[in-house]
Amino acid sequence: MTISGNACDTNSDWSVSVATHQMPSGFDCSIQLSHQTPEGVFTHEFKHSSVYPNEREAVLAGLREGMVWVQLKMSKTLSV
Repeated sequence: MTISGNACDTNSDWSVSVATHQMPSGFDCSIQLSHQTPEGVFTHEFKHSSVYPNEREAVLAGLREGMVWVQLKMSKTLSV
């Protein structure tokens, strides 16, 4: 079984989705994010760099990482 999670803000038009994947040593997660820009919808997908002992920790870490990524991108601190 895999766990997934989603966090979004419809007022700011951003979304973060996370899905876990079982590894031999625990669980990792893939993170998908999107947010509205003047040029259109920006989307990005990446894997979290850590492996966690259980799915709950992997999902929470992925959501945190994705939300930080969106915050940095929307504040123009991060440019991709």
